[in-house]
Amino acid sequence: MTSTTSALKGRGELRDQPETTVSDPTPTTAAGETALPAPPGPDGADRRRWTALAIVMTAAFMDLVDVTIVNIAIPSIQRGEGATFSQIQWITAGYALAFAAGLVTGGRLGDIHGRRRIFLLGIGGFTLASALCGLAANPEMLVAARIAQGATAALMVPQVLSIVHATFPAHERGKVFGLFGAIVGLGAVSGPLLGALLIEWNPLGLEWRAIFLINLPVGVAGLILGRRFITESKAPHALRLDLVGVALVTGGLLMLLYPLTRGHETGWPLWGHVSMAGSLVVFAALVAYERRKAARDGSPLIELSLFRVKSFAAGIAVQTVFGIALGVFFLVWTLYLQTGLGWSVLKAGLTGIPFSLAVSVAAGVSVQKLVPRFGRKVLQAGALLMAAGVLLYLAESERYGLAITPWQMALPLVVMGAGMGLIVAPLTDAILSGVPREHAGSASGLISTVQQMGNALGLGLVAVVFFGVMDDRLAPADIGPAFVDAFEYALGWVAAVLLAIFLLMFALPARPTAGTDTAGTETAAVAAD
Repeated sequence: MTSTTSALKGRGELRDQPETTVSDPTPTTAAGETALPAPPGPDGADRRRWTALAIVMTAAFMDLVDVTIVNIAIPSIQRGEGATFSQIQWITAGYALAFAAGLVTGGRLGDIHGRRRIFLLGIGGFTLASALCGLAANPEMLVAARIAQGATAALMVPQVLSIVHATFPAHERGKVFGLFGAIVGLGAVSGPLLGALLIEWNPLGLEWRAIFLINLPVGVAGLILGRRFITESKAPHALRLDLVGVALVTGGLLMLLYPLTRGHETGWPLWGHVSMAGSLVVFAALVAYERRKAARDGSPLIELSLFRVKSFAAGIAVQTVFGIALGVFFLVWTLYLQTGLGWSVLKAGLTGIPFSLAVSVAAGVSVQKLVPRFGRKVLQAGALLMAAGVLLYLAESERYGLAITPWQMALPLVVMGAGMGLIVAPLTDAILSGVPREHAGSASGLISTVQQMGNALGLGLVAVVFFGVMDDRLAPADIGPAFVDAFEYALGWVAAVLLAIFLLMFALPARPTAGTDTAGTETAAVAAD
């Protein structure tokens, strides 16, 4: 669900960003490339826009599915390739880290060099990286290919909504956003199930490799059709790339996450503690550098002035901690179902359907019905509901142990999914409600980035809250009980994190009110604290 939620977060890019949605002024561009302050007439709209929308949505769906599909395949990869626990963590965390580090840069590259061009570069790279994943000869190659997948997804995904903004008149974007919501829900439901079916059917004897190789025909079709149907657009006054900021962010995260993922396996050596402490120094240097760069040329990677906005600073904290909770839960849940309980990949995939459906339904209801009436209380109810679902799951696991069935998991999963749906859809608007319009684009990119960073951190913490409570060498008869115990221990931590999120949400705006902007884009929320 990591990129799934990021796709929802990206809606903030479209709130108020007229300076980055002006078309390329070259004579070869069509009228549909521009994002004018007023909605263009029917004759001014690009007649190819719906075909272009189908192409970019397919690419977004491919990214969404790729995240969720990998989780269900982790035990199969571990058995087939003999991957260590730390390598398993990096198959998921490496993608999240590369995706997080590249999101802002990917968006800037599209503004500078053309969104279609960077989109095609991203989808081409993602397709190639998917092929390398499917052909990986060992776990090390698979980890490297997954990092490449995350980096190329960071080029592809930010362009999706930017292309929509540059292609569609403002009055049609509400319909487009509704379609995006459906794609998010479909990706959440179909990813685990598709992965389970591919592994169970084992086409051409590919086993887990099929989950990556299925991206190849989709990616090639996207490249061919994208060149023909997507109109180019760019920003004439795009900001410069902050490569030093990217290097500091990536370096700091690596110094923090690598010791976390390897610590249990290596006995928590001194160098790991030094590296994690050093990451704080790197992040402090990042803040100092970004402050100077903002004063010097106004193009920092991170707009530090945003953190003076109470709702934004609190929302970023919520987003980061929420990402940690999701990163921990989804990985340990997959290992618990398949390795601990010994279920088949198909049985595990089908078990997750109630959760995914509950997320989709609750997300739609929260945005359309609940948030306009109850505001922040909806998000807080979501955190409490999700925590209640986790505790209910914990009680069910303790009661039934290894004999638990999918039906006994259904109620906790529905409660958790409903809680998550109440959070993921409206959180971005709550965070952006107090952000000045000129910084809405930067703010939305930062929201997506920290959510992915939180997810990567959560995946790193699996070594502590899951593997850290198990013996290094388990007899076959002890594997099931040990995984069940570790899963229950991890659920306790997830519940505690969700309660912390509930408290952090008190700093979010109490009730958003609708307003309109001069660009005719989405309505801007105004804090009512």
